[in-house]
Amino acid sequence: MTGGGADAKSAHLPVLFAQVMEGLRVVKDGTYLDGTFGRGGHARGVLERLGTGGRLLLMDKDPEAIVVAEREFGADPRVSIHRGSFTDLAHWDAVRAGLDGVLFDLGVSSPQLDVAERGFSFGKDGPLDMRMDPDSGESAAQWLARADEREIADVLWTYGEERMSRRIARTIVARREAEPLLRTAQLAELIASQVGRGASDTHPATRSFQAIRIHINRELSDLETGLDAAHAALNPGGRLAVISFHSLEDRIVKRFIARHAKAPPGNRRLPVAETFTPTLLPIDDAQKATSAELVANPRARSAVLRVAEKVAQAGTP
Repeated sequence: MTGGGADAKSAHLPVLFAQVMEGLRVVKDGTYLDGTFGRGGHARGVLERLGTGGRLLLMDKDPEAIVVAEREFGADPRVSIHRGSFTDLAHWDAVRAGLDGVLFDLGVSSPQLDVAERGFSFGKDGPLDMRMDPDSGESAAQWLARADEREIADVLWTYGEERMSRRIARTIVARREAEPLLRTAQLAELIASQVGRGASDTHPATRSFQAIRIHINRELSDLETGLDAAHAALNPGGRLAVISFHSLEDRIVKRFIARHAKAPPGNRRLPVAETFTPTLLPIDDAQKATSAELVANPRARSAVLRVAEKVAQAGTP
């Protein structure tokens, strides 16, 4: 979602817009779910391709995104809107009849990054929050105040591959004894003091902020749950499209598709090979932003799109 959705008056399209529209292959009377509405750039493209009999289901756990969805799409009878995580999509009554397409645009949206009060950005001083749903769970500040040194280091290494994870964690625990870490600028400066700025253009807090955000929002475990739910909800021939923004997400999506598309390696110890029936068909290889898109939207540089189609089973119409 890092590329951000455009509002109705914006000349900018969300990341990989053309590729997503081609991947979803929208049919006029189909039912489509955008599980990460953001600011509606992809959703608007889907709606423009739907006929009067089509349906568009919009989800987001960010209340600000839902306000935009209601304002921009709420009057359209083809649209239904639900605040919540895509992990719960199976519990939404509107989904139970089946879906012809599902889109997950992962990560943090441009509005979330650009508003200092949301606490996602190390470049803008604000409350150290980082929750995509500000009404649920603990903030980054609350977690950093209670987590022990080992847990903090593990999160920084696992989700951010931060080589200085132990040093940063040790410093966080020592610093919070003197004063609570409540602001993004505090944390960013602390991390920079341990990592050093070096010659890279990348801010030294980039990896740590990413890691903490992923942990606070349970992004990777939620992605696994959401993929399972989307797979179960798709009609035969329906398409799943997922945009990820770092290798941890993309690896989960890639392996999920492969697990449902390819038979696992055989085990010679088993007397009879297990029967495997594919339920997903990968559509093309992983897709990235074009050079033209990167010029217009540098945030798209790490975006990766993967698309798969639900395969009809024997006896399924």
